[in-house]
Amino acid sequence: MISDTILSVSQLNNYVRSLLDGDEHLKNVFVSGEISNFTEHLRSGHLYLTLKDNTASIKAVMFAGNASRLKFRPENGMSVIVRGRASVYERDGAYQLYIDDMQPEGVGALAIAFEQLKEKLSKEGIFDAEHKKNIPSFPKRIGVVSSPTGAAVQDVLNVLARRFPVTEVIFAGVPVQGEGAGDIIARAVADFNYLNCVDVIIIARGGGSAEDLWEFNSENLAREIYKSNIPIISGVGHETDFTICDFAADLRAPTPSAAAELAVPDIFELIGYINNIKERLLSSITSKISLEEMRLDKISDTGFLKKPSVYIDECEKRLTELNRLLNIYIQNEVERKINQSCMLASKLDTLSPVKVLSRGFSILKSNGEILASVKQAQPGLNIEIQMSDGKLNATVTEIMK
Repeated sequence: MISDTILSVSQLNNYVRSLLDGDEHLKNVFVSGEISNFTEHLRSGHLYLTLKDNTASIKAVMFAGNASRLKFRPENGMSVIVRGRASVYERDGAYQLYIDDMQPEGVGALAIAFEQLKEKLSKEGIFDAEHKKNIPSFPKRIGVVSSPTGAAVQDVLNVLARRFPVTEVIFAGVPVQGEGAGDIIARAVADFNYLNCVDVIIIARGGGSAEDLWEFNSENLAREIYKSNIPIISGVGHETDFTICDFAADLRAPTPSAAAELAVPDIFELIGYINNIKERLLSSITSKISLEEMRLDKISDTGFLKKPSVYIDECEKRLTELNRLLNIYIQNEVERKINQSCMLASKLDTLSPVKVLSRGFSILKSNGEILASVKQAQPGLNIEIQMSDGKLNATVTEIMK
């Protein structure tokens, strides 16, 4: 009995741990509960949490190696089923679960991970409509990112060749499922943008299970599509399949074949459209020519074209009459101006200083300045008297005001 021995704390914790570790039933247990106190250690990548139900709780840890394989991110309040072993953390004497695997209870891990990533990227604006680029109407080159061995790429190539054979296809062969495929697809998108050698990119894969299509939910791929300067069409899976790639792309197609149809116009429809325009243009030109011919016929019936000499004679008569009227107008205007000038000259003569002097008036000057007031003179001042027929020199002898 260990009760007869005095144990150290370390010995006790070690003994309890050995008991738990030695129990085969506790080496691989499944436990369901609700996550609380969730913490992710940023440096180590370990996950720390508490599992609880209505009446009890247990601390748990999931080391980074196992945590990196999770398809979803654990959150507080999430109900999960974990698989692991029960043991004791000797340093603290804490009984806890060491988790090897974790699955959401009731909903699949992939579905949880999909919704979590979708919500995260949506909040960042990765899926915003205003960021979507327009697909060019007549692409010269199309980049196709798909598996070289899958049926999807053949469907895409067949549709492109049938609808718009003049376009050039540049193919990037990539894996479309399996771990790391999403990063390789993202690298192909980045390469197309670096080379800037295509007008539009099609990402294509046929249908499959959620697990098969999972790499198209890659966060790295979504961000690379968002950064792309080249418009991207996503044609992944069937019509009912939705991936993060679909939401991030500029245009989502329900199937790879539909993606090819959305990428290029139908050349036969274009030819029909052009022929229709050609017929309408020819009809418009013909109508215009007929209208102008009618106008020409109408003009041809006018008197000028039938008897141009008569029209010229009438113009000469009209010109002669206009010339006569112009001469009359000029003569009248000249006479009016002469009369007006004579009247102005008469008025000017009436106001002339010479005319005033002839009526007995005179102008007094002293040293060349006109005397307008007696205040400007003084006795003995020599003055000059300007009269109409000559000048007089005089001396002031007296000033009377």
